Amino acid sequence: MEGQRYGLTLLVCVVVLVALVNSHSLNSQDDDTDYVTTSYTHYDELRQLLRSLEQRYPHLARVFSVGRSVKGRDLLVLEISENVRQRSLGEPMVKYVANMHGDEAVGRELLVILGQYLLDRYGKDDRVSRLVNQTDIYLMPSMNPDGFENSLEGKCESKEDFSGRENANRVDLNRDFPDQFDRRLSQIKKGISILNGRQNETVAMMTWISNEPFVLSGNLHGGAVVASYPYDSGIPKTCCIESKSPDDNLFKYLAHVYADNHPEMRRGDACPPEIFPGGVTNGAYWYEVIGGMQDYNYARSNAFEITFELSCCKYPPGSTIPDQWQLNKESLIKYLEQAHIGIKGIVRNRDDGKPIERANVVVEGINHNVTTTVDGEYWRLLLPGTYSVYATAWGYKPSEPVNVTVLKGTPTVLNFTLSKEVFNEQDY
Repeated sequence: MEGQRYGLTLLVCVVVLVALVNSHSLNSQDDDTDYVTTSYTHYDELRQLLRSLEQRYPHLARVFSVGRSVKGRDLLVLEISENVRQRSLGEPMVKYVANMHGDEAVGRELLVILGQYLLDRYGKDDRVSRLVNQTDIYLMPSMNPDGFENSLEGKCESKEDFSGRENANRVDLNRDFPDQFDRRLSQIKKGISILNGRQNETVAMMTWISNEPFVLSGNLHGGAVVASYPYDSGIPKTCCIESKSPDDNLFKYLAHVYADNHPEMRRGDACPPEIFPGGVTNGAYWYEVIGGMQDYNYARSNAFEITFELSCCKYPPGSTIPDQWQLNKESLIKYLEQAHIGIKGIVRNRDDGKPIERANVVVEGINHNVTTTVDGEYWRLLLPGTYSVYATAWGYKPSEPVNVTVLKGTPTVLNFTLSKEVFNEQDY
């Protein structure tokens, strides 16, 4: 009898425990039901929503425009950070840009949801609070608002004339950026502006990227399910040849951060017949893109950008949005956290302690330097390991190389002080 009573008690405890676990699981999914909808957010509604978030969370959210589309629509950005109107020294800046192709709509809606999720969960979820406290996050739901308003929900492929995919001037914005192998770069030597002849949206993005020290970036697309990393273009023009950047191993890691946390992407076979081992690919190996934004970020700024293709259908029905959020939620957050790997610090003048702007931080063996901000800050994403690093700046003596060990998941602080060069008349 005693044994039966014990067995019954144990069974009741197990049932209660299972119920509690299931309840917690359901509650964790229900946390975001207020803003995970089954309809897409069009331009006018998007403006109203972002402004309402700014008003509701004045210390965490700021909304601004980096420019206007051909038809005059704002390229809206939601910035999220603790004490959002004054970035803390050493806090890295990360951006997500979606809907560059107007008919690729999933990423657009995911950023609308992500912004609300981060703001709603701040102060309630330790992970979200830590991320927002330590990171300056920028979300641009639509880089091509004109194209989106000219696209059709439920249409999985681009229109035959590519309207919707392209901007209002019928230009593919992901072919409109300067490219490291682009012949147009020779025009710079002739004094022709690098902005000449480019679309409004492209000029706005180039200016924003150049003016802000972004560390990490994600570009959200559709039409496949894969994480594609630089380079997108290369010297060979034939198919299926990798075009590796100096940071190839780092880019592979970043691509896997997203793919490994996305149940469909990591399988690599979400959109038959295409197969992507591990859910990642080198851009040029997949197909060459000349004038893409991904390569521009890496070649022309401090930002490391990956392209995330999120759905086989470019503009699936709104009813699929909740499932897409569940598929991408962990990946989106995990990728933002990667702004905190590698090394970071400040480069200062040894004589007066003032910061040195546009100093170069050099990692020996990797032919890609990062430059310092007006406050002397730098961030250099690196994988765990030991590196030889030094700093240089015009008019200063280079620092001595320093061996620094990078640990997993946490940044190593490495500051530099540089001495002024002393020039003698006989040097001229």
